[in-house]
Amino acid sequence: MALNKQIWQNTIVENFFPENSFAAKSVDDSQYVNFKTVHIPNAGLPSGVKKNRTEYPATATLREDHDKEYTIDEFTTDPVHISNAETVELSYDKRNSVINQDRQQLIMVAHESLLREWAKNATIERCTGKIVAAEGSHVTGYRKTISKANVSHLQYLFNKDNIPVEGRYLLLDALMYQDLIDDLTEKELMAFQQAADVKKGVVGQLYGFSIMQRSSVLVENADNIKEFAADEAAADNLAGIAWQQDCVSRALGDVQMFANTNDATFYGDVYSFLVRTGGSKRRYDNKGVIVLAQAAASASVETSEGPSETPEGPSETPTGTPTEV
Repeated sequence: MALNKQIWQNTIVENFFPENSFAAKSVDDSQYVNFKTVHIPNAGLPSGVKKNRTEYPATATLREDHDKEYTIDEFTTDPVHISNAETVELSYDKRNSVINQDRQQLIMVAHESLLREWAKNATIERCTGKIVAAEGSHVTGYRKTISKANVSHLQYLFNKDNIPVEGRYLLLDALMYQDLIDDLTEKELMAFQQAADVKKGVVGQLYGFSIMQRSSVLVENADNIKEFAADEAAADNLAGIAWQQDCVSRALGDVQMFANTNDATFYGDVYSFLVRTGGSKRRYDNKGVIVLAQAAASASVETSEGPSETPEGPSETPTGTPTEV
């Protein structure tokens, strides 16, 4: 009987994790990560101004300032046991694989929590683009996708609120990013890509926003941002988030590793990880942060090219005058 040769490679194929450079586009409060609560004082309204004042003495008023606060959360991984046999019998280094993968998973979850803290109680704008079938194993119906007109409308809303022009960002998930790219003309796409800065995580620029892309961003349902661990539901909508860098905070601690090596009760090693993380919008009026979510489409017409709009009319157009790319 012939014996076939087999070989086990000495490396293991690791998991992929999302890109998290978006977090750096915010005010860094990491020096406070070891406190439970962080307070951000907000100035109240300025005093009134009168032209050619005739009444003296003028009436003095007190300015009412505001306190914006957020809490620091602690994230921990489930302990992982690596048996003695696994350290001596496997062809690859399982210990290093476990340490790397669990650390990356912890960082991923902490950054997803940061996104949800930024999005909490923010204004939600709806996409008004073409109608497509909803994507997801439990999601049903049809959704209106993002369009360049929606990004133009975000620019209008930020301008209306006097949000600084510098440091505006829009983070989209993989699907919403592709929908936006597909909505651009060839000339617009060329200008969009010329403004890319891959080292900073920026894939392009449109209507004053530096566009960033991540495999997943936010999920919205019934005007609420869902928790990262929530189960998928039929009415879920994908959502991106637009912000100005001075309007959001991040507090990211160092990842701590705990290790019980040569544990007598486990006959091997046990590892776990911990990180403290927090973040919030910095303004009590929540300005400078807007969530852009898909909109549910009540009906669609199937064509050879896929679902399209109903004969009732085109999707609504966002207010504000679009500007050139």
